[in-house]
Amino acid sequence: EKNRIINGITDWVYEEEFGFVRAFQWNAEGSYLAYIRFDETEVPEFSMDIYGTGLYPTEETFKYPKAGEKNSLVSLHIYDFKNDKTKEVEVNKPYSDFYIPRIKWTNDSNVLSAQYMNRHQNELDLWLINAKDHTSELALEERDEAYVDITDNLTFLKDNSFIWTSEKDGYNHIYHYDKHGKLINQVTKGNWEVTNYYGFDEKNDRIFYQSVENGSINRDVYSIKLNGRDKERLTKSEGTNNASFSADFSYFINTYSSATTPPEYTLNSAASGNLIKSIKDNDALSQKLSEYKTSAKEFSTININGYDMNMWMIKPADFDETKKYPLFLYQYSGPGSQTVSNSWNGSNDYWFQNLAQQGYIIACVDGRGTGYKGAKFKKITQNQLGKYEVEDQIAAAKKLGELPYIDETRIGIWGWSYGGFMSSNCLFQGNDVFKMAIAVA
Repeated sequence: EKNRIINGITDWVYEEEFGFVRAFQWNAEGSYLAYIRFDETEVPEFSMDIYGTGLYPTEETFKYPKAGEKNSLVSLHIYDFKNDKTKEVEVNKPYSDFYIPRIKWTNDSNVLSAQYMNRHQNELDLWLINAKDHTSELALEERDEAYVDITDNLTFLKDNSFIWTSEKDGYNHIYHYDKHGKLINQVTKGNWEVTNYYGFDEKNDRIFYQSVENGSINRDVYSIKLNGRDKERLTKSEGTNNASFSADFSYFINTYSSATTPPEYTLNSAASGNLIKSIKDNDALSQKLSEYKTSAKEFSTININGYDMNMWMIKPADFDETKKYPLFLYQYSGPGSQTVSNSWNGSNDYWFQNLAQQGYIIACVDGRGTGYKGAKFKKITQNQLGKYEVEDQIAAAKKLGELPYIDETRIGIWGWSYGGFMSSNCLFQGNDVFKMAIAVA
């Protein structure tokens, strides 16, 4: 029956919030099929008109749980291909109103891993489920006062030990656990974030990852042994580097950009990071831009409400510190986001350069709630979105307005999406500072 039961394909919530649609997994031997079942029976329906080529619209009705309404009832099932039987998985812990955001077979073809999460999304359990004897083992528990992020980083090794990423020490790092969930070691450590986990080369004992070790506005690609030793930085250019590795981890394609360099694509050795071949350098764009009178994007930090926050500023090319200029702030400010980064910003920066040519100073400050400076800085906005973010933008505008070359009577702010919500609130709450705001979408 339509809008009732879904097997092996996610409902709207899972696709939108957990980022996946395929809710089934075969084991390596093809003997077991694990899948998630969604019972949408009690989920309220939402209807919308679809306008096409006909004289009248058609009505599309689908299950859509709004905040506080009932979600789908989820259950995990394993189909035994040989015996043609399906059994619902029962773990050794009672759950109510929960999610199963990830399932993945281990390297033991009889053992399935499943992640169970509460509706508040601040408790995550990793279960190991034996499809043969139907037993379950709780391997790992993640707890957070705010929320636990769901990732696809879980990697099982040949001995069924596994690699896991977590913010439990205050920063996102890589951990190695044995097959029962006992911690073997914390692979990466420091007051910086692992921003991308690429995978593990078991043959050469190397984990590949991206991090902000070279400053939170930059990204570099690194490799490190499973025991946390012999770390090597594989990318050499300061800015934003992102890798895509070959299946055997012999090579990677690096995408590099900075505030002054359009994206460049290169083929590199995974063992050393050395350049093998330039794929695309974007020299034509760089040469074209050199014909225009542009201003540098100046990166710095600004101390606001007790925190050193990342900031950039673009001044007119003919900047005169004895004059006063109007200030236009740009921000997004959404949880875990970043707008102050040493990367190519494309069309937005073209517009900012145009404004600078017309006599504006443009600035951007990543306040509390934004990412890559630790869990505390990012998650402080939990349960009070729009509070600290607005306070920081107002305080930043006030502080910048004290600069001798800023006209404090002509300060504006703009943003898109969450940034539009922010710019509106900044004008509502800080109309003694901001004289105008642009809110998009």
